[in-house]
Amino acid sequence: MSAVRKKVTRKKAVPKKAGKRAAPYRLKHRDGSLWAKGQTIDGVATGYWQWFRKDGSRMRSGYFHQGAQTGEWTTYDKAGRVHKVTKIKAKAARRPR
Repeated sequence: MSAVRKKVTRKKAVPKKAGKRAAPYRLKHRDGSLWAKGQTIDGVATGYWQWFRKDGSRMRSGYFHQGAQTGEWTTYDKAGRVHKVTKIKAKAARRPR
């Protein structure tokens, strides 16, 4: 399988949220179709995110909390039906050494 480089584009609308910068985030496939969309706060993925195939069908969706996947992540087949649901456990915070 060959590696395909993806063109990364960002759309920034920067409303203030408790002193943090929130921004919608979009990634596009090389052909210009939507690859992923979600939101970042200060550049860290947060909230609901979705990934799409080049044909526009949804491929995967789930939630981020402070940049880490959390909760249920759903993978879809090409027809848009649920293929599987994966539960991601919250990771414990690291203790300083």
